[in-house]
Amino acid sequence: MKFLFIKLKHIGDSLLLTPMIRSVRAADPQAEIWVVVRRGCEGILAGCPDIDRVLTAAAPEKNKRRPWNWASDFGLAAAVRRERFDYAFELGDGDRGRWLTLISGARHRCANAAGRPLHWWWKRTFTDFSDFWWYKSHQVEKDFYTVSDCLPEPLPLSIPPLSFARERTRPWSPAGNLTRFAVLHPGTRWSIKRWPEQRWRELCARLLERIPAIVLSCGPDPEEVRLCTALSRSAPGRIISTSGQTSWAQLAGLLHRAVLFVGVDTAAMHLAAACSCPTAALFMGSSPIEWAPWQTRHVVIQPEPADEESPPGSPAERISVNMVLQACDELLRDEGRT
Repeated sequence: MKFLFIKLKHIGDSLLLTPMIRSVRAADPQAEIWVVVRRGCEGILAGCPDIDRVLTAAAPEKNKRRPWNWASDFGLAAAVRRERFDYAFELGDGDRGRWLTLISGARHRCANAAGRPLHWWWKRTFTDFSDFWWYKSHQVEKDFYTVSDCLPEPLPLSIPPLSFARERTRPWSPAGNLTRFAVLHPGTRWSIKRWPEQRWRELCARLLERIPAIVLSCGPDPEEVRLCTALSRSAPGRIISTSGQTSWAQLAGLLHRAVLFVGVDTAAMHLAAACSCPTAALFMGSSPIEWAPWQTRHVVIQPEPADEESPPGSPAERISVNMVLQACDELLRDEGRT
């Protein structure tokens, strides 16, 4: 059986495909599994050994697209059409993915028709539908049940963890001599998810009373790099910044070794779950019901409810350093337990 899974969304969304893909592989060990994601998302799937091939589509943001992207997209469509897939699944709920599913010519073209009702025209282009109502469900469950509903035999009900295999990680030499450390990922491009810099600074200082070292992870965005560089200067030698230079495989290598991950709801948080790293997750602008760390030990920290006596400020300001530190202490107390 030959499968095509299309999800043209963000990096973390791509990683959330892996439990479903693991289940498909377990159900059909001889299956050929292809995945299409947005360009820039392919690296986080490199740790999933159940994927045979990853293809990429041009980024949908206008400011990231180039005049020659049409040629790349045409080549992608031609490659997909040529493979004659048995099943093609559109899992991103977007028109670009739907067009690609149609172009694939797969015998079974599948989508979810419950969470966001499909236009009548799109309904005529698909052959199989899932009626899984995915609102108030984790996004891993959305992908899993959408696929399971459209297969002749449902997938096993036990959904596996996210996947980034240890043997597919890469070392990051600046952290080579660290034996016990935490990984913190303070940056994000989403302003609503940002926690105040001073609170990250205080958290770092207080965590260093508990563990010998901290690795600060960040993407290549200049503001994220600046933030991590500034935080690392508060304790040179004990706090190390990746400066946005690590690959996903290198970050996965760090997370497989780390005793703790602390960060906001980003792809790095999901990668920590894929590496079974205990996670303290700050949720300020998204729902932990849909996006919480999947199947790893974790504590979700959310803003305290606002009331008439609350000081003015953003939700992020209603998460104190003590709240995050309490979550870290809870996870560190469990260190070494199975």
